Amino acid sequence: MNALRTLPLVLISVALSCQAQSGEPSTNPSALAENGPPVQPPVAPERIAPGGADAGSYVIGPSDVLSVTVWKQPALSGTLLVRPDGMVSMPLVRDLQASGLTPEQLSDEITTGLRKYIQDPSVSVVLTQVHSKVVYTLGEVGKKGPVELTPGMTLLQALSSAGGLTDYANKGKIYILRTQDGKQVKVPIRYKEALKGDSNCNVVLKPGDTIVVP
Repeated sequence: MNALRTLPLVLISVALSCQAQSGEPSTNPSALAENGPPVQPPVAPERIAPGGADAGSYVIGPSDVLSVTVWKQPALSGTLLVRPDGMVSMPLVRDLQASGLTPEQLSDEITTGLRKYIQDPSVSVVLTQVHSKVVYTLGEVGKKGPVELTPGMTLLQALSSAGGLTDYANKGKIYILRTQDGKQVKVPIRYKEALKGDSNCNVVLKPGDTIVVP
C-alpha cells in the first residue's frame, strides 16, 4: 500500500524534471504584455547603384548624388551632391572627401566624424544618381550627348542607348576619343566586325570616352 501511495508523487517529480530540462522559454502572456516586443536594430538598405552596379565596388565621382541616413538623427540625414572638387558637406562633420571612395568607405568616414558628437552613430550611404560615369556620342547618331555609363558597357550598348546610327553614318570610320595619361588618343573601331559578334571589336568603354560617328 505504501508503494501505491508514493507512485503519484514520483510521477509528478519526473514530469517537473523533464519540463526543467527541456529549456523551453516562458510564454507568460502577462510578461510579454508588460515588456513589449524586443527592439530590432536598424537594417541598412541594400546598396545597389543605379544601372545594376554593386555599390560596394562603385567609386564615387563628382556630380554623383548620395542619400545619407544617420539612424535617429533626421537633422543629419538627407541628400548630398558631390561637388566638382569631390567634396560633400553635412552638419557637424562639414566637408568630407567623397570622390574616389566607395559608399561604404564614405559611410565609415562620416561615422568617424560623428563619433565626436554622437555615441555609436549608425550611418548608411546609398548612391541614388550616377552623373560622374558618362560617355559621349557625337555625329550621326539618333541622340547626341552624354550617355550614362553602366558597368561593362560596350560600344554597341552605348550606341543603342544613343538611338543607334542614322542612315548617313559612315560605319567604316567610327572611332573613340579617349584620354590616357593626360593625352587624348584616337581608338579606331571596326563596327561591322563588332556587329558580327567579335568581342575584341566591341570595345568596353571608360568614363569620359567620346564615340564619334562621322
